[in-house]
Amino acid sequence: MAIISSQQPPEDRARPARPKAELLQSAAQPSELSRQEEGLRPQQLGEYIGQKALKEVLGIAIQAAQSRREPLDHLLLYGPPGLGKTTMALILAQEMGVACKITTAPAIERPRDIAGLLVNLKAGDVLFIDEIHRLSRVTEEILYPAMEDSRLDITIGKGQSARIRSIPLQPFTLVGATTRVGALASPLRDRFGLIQRLRFYEIDELTQIIVRTAAVLSTEITPAGAEEIARRARGTPRIANRLLKRVRDYVQVKASGPVSGEVAAEALELFNVDPCGLDWTDRRLLTMMIENFGGGPVGLDTMAAATGEDAQTIEEVYEPYLLQIGYLQRTPRGRVVTAAACRHLGYDVPDAFVNGIMRLNFNNEEQLRLM
Repeated sequence: MAIISSQQPPEDRARPARPKAELLQSAAQPSELSRQEEGLRPQQLGEYIGQKALKEVLGIAIQAAQSRREPLDHLLLYGPPGLGKTTMALILAQEMGVACKITTAPAIERPRDIAGLLVNLKAGDVLFIDEIHRLSRVTEEILYPAMEDSRLDITIGKGQSARIRSIPLQPFTLVGATTRVGALASPLRDRFGLIQRLRFYEIDELTQIIVRTAAVLSTEITPAGAEEIARRARGTPRIANRLLKRVRDYVQVKASGPVSGEVAAEALELFNVDPCGLDWTDRRLLTMMIENFGGGPVGLDTMAAATGEDAQTIEEVYEPYLLQIGYLQRTPRGRVVTAAACRHLGYDVPDAFVNGIMRLNFNNEEQLRLM
């Protein structure tokens, strides 16, 4: 808030005083902005685009739970980030007519944190824990009786005077989300009644999401423009919405009219996103392997040193998508660029490729067969 000095210049004293409500009113209204951003998330299961098999399973579970007047069974959602795990948890709470409490595993540091969340839950409420594989062992032990028996066991005192007190809890639904389901402890994973995986989205599904987001953002877009953005979104709605916002900025400043296919392609090229969704770092990584190492094999540490990127960043951020689209292969001797990557980047495919994969000089033919 601005501080008004008592010693004002004459021209300021001559101005009429504005009402106090006008002085305290900010230029940007956070409530209005938040409502627009919240509108990007669908509110009902029928509005959720994509994940057809998952929606069918959850629709049956919701109807069965409502007919029995019971809380929904505990649900574990896993898959790559940005596919809608948090959105699905909010939709489940909306469909069941209950509240949804959202937290993340790193935020639950002490046992009293999870105890406070569980005690404050009402009957049927949904507790959503993101990155649930990062829960501490003590917190997991507290969740076991809470999930199975709706009971919270607390140890009071220490040594010989220690005793366990059980606090009854309201029946609730725990929805866990993780990108690494294998890192979840088996006792915790087995207590979930539903374990579902979210898959990547098809281009037509992403096109529908982009058209819906554009309507929420009051942005005119043509079907060709939505499809052009969807093609570069890596099968992820979060990336699709982010690219749409960048294209919207480009149209507002350097173009006019609706977002067409040509305008979308021009804007995304400016932001270094090519038609396959590769960014500048992805292309630099593949180009370095082709020009400096003949397409591979190249070790991870060598790639990190040649590109200046951290080895863990290459392995966890850039490699997964390149492996999914078939532009990179992992072999016993290192990473190898495929023929599809060479063609995409405009390089001639070397004769050393067999069925799209680099032929390596192995003495053991069994290793070559397993590549």
